Amino acid sequence: MSAPRPTVPIAGAVTLPARPENLPIDPKATALIVVDMQNAYASPGGYLDIAGFDIGGAAAVIEKIAVLVEASRRAGVQIVFFQNGWDPDYAEAGGEGSPNWWKSNALKTMRDKPELSGTLLAKGTWDYALVDRLTPQRGDIVIEKPRYSAFYNTALDSMLRARGIRNLAFCGIATNVCVESTLRDGFHREYFGVLIEDATHQAGPAFLQEATVFNVERFFGWVSNTADFCGAVGQAPPENI
Repeated sequence: MSAPRPTVPIAGAVTLPARPENLPIDPKATALIVVDMQNAYASPGGYLDIAGFDIGGAAAVIEKIAVLVEASRRAGVQIVFFQNGWDPDYAEAGGEGSPNWWKSNALKTMRDKPELSGTLLAKGTWDYALVDRLTPQRGDIVIEKPRYSAFYNTALDSMLRARGIRNLAFCGIATNVCVESTLRDGFHREYFGVLIEDATHQAGPAFLQEATVFNVERFFGWVSNTADFCGAVGQAPPENI
């Protein structure tokens, strides 16, 4: 029989119900990471929809995230929104010398349909913008990212450490790409990553979502859900007190 898992006292901690074990977190040392909730990925007429991916589950995820954001703001959890994309000329995408140029489905779609160039995931466009339902407020952080992981070539790590943040709760799109990439990178930087399972969306076969849930639960972090996360952080004193 394995030894009992040690517990570390954390000032201001609440208990987050999670798998494979419950996790003590201090809401003030926690960030809600909202990954790529842009029209490109979640709205009819956006890049994913144009490229033929199923975005049918995105609307429900938007509502779950809206609940998470509201509860997090009340509890003093830092909100961090990410936007994935590049400059209108796509210089930031890397060109043919970058694997991103070869593997990005958005870039491949525009190469197949040149008339779409400059419209998909280009800064300043409707496609690049966050969905209307999830509008950043004062105090939220918005970070532009040129690759799947939000730790790549951004100030994310510095901004989190400056605020004493150790716990990252992840929601958004796409579960097995940008969400998982960032959570994995956070693990290697000593962050405690929590996947909010019902507030993430994966366009494609169900096994893709299941694979990320398995990887996170077994190797890289913890898995929870919207109701349990909101219930846990709701135990903290209101931020304005």
